[in-house]
Amino acid sequence: MSSARDSRIDAYIAKSAPFAQPVLKHLRDLVHEGCPEVKETLKWGAPSFEHAGKILGNMASFKAHCAFGFWHQGMEKVVAPGAAGAEPAMGSFGRITAIGDLPDKKTMLRYVRTAAKLNESGEPGRPRPAGKKGANKELKVPADLAAALKKNAPAGRNFAAF
Repeated sequence: MSSARDSRIDAYIAKSAPFAQPVLKHLRDLVHEGCPEVKETLKWGAPSFEHAGKILGNMASFKAHCAFGFWHQGMEKVVAPGAAGAEPAMGSFGRITAIGDLPDKKTMLRYVRTAAKLNESGEPGRPRPAGKKGANKELKVPADLAAALKKNAPAGRNFAAF
């Protein structure tokens, strides 16, 4: 099955800085080659790739660099941050300013295929961040809100469920 390309990703790449466009196109092509079933989408305003119902990886473009990261936490054992020797930044490969900042094609395809297998494995991916301390602290309801909720029983039940 051939994976479809999302026109929003085309637009994202086209709006990126000139240095970033070939890098993003290269990364996108590698993901599709390594995982033909991948689905493209936008998450958090940046291109993301999904496979087996989970995020496989994502990429982003900034003023002076790009980033690409695999999502499954198991990939941290496979790809060390800054694997290509670039400056540290978000993602799996640090600051990417040119295709040469990435591992070679064979290595990248191996990474994509490994990430796809991890998504298929059923192993948990990236855990949700722990809640902030005090997140369950009881908050005081303002008097005017409490009065309004007493007048509207369904709204009161909804509020109480929060």
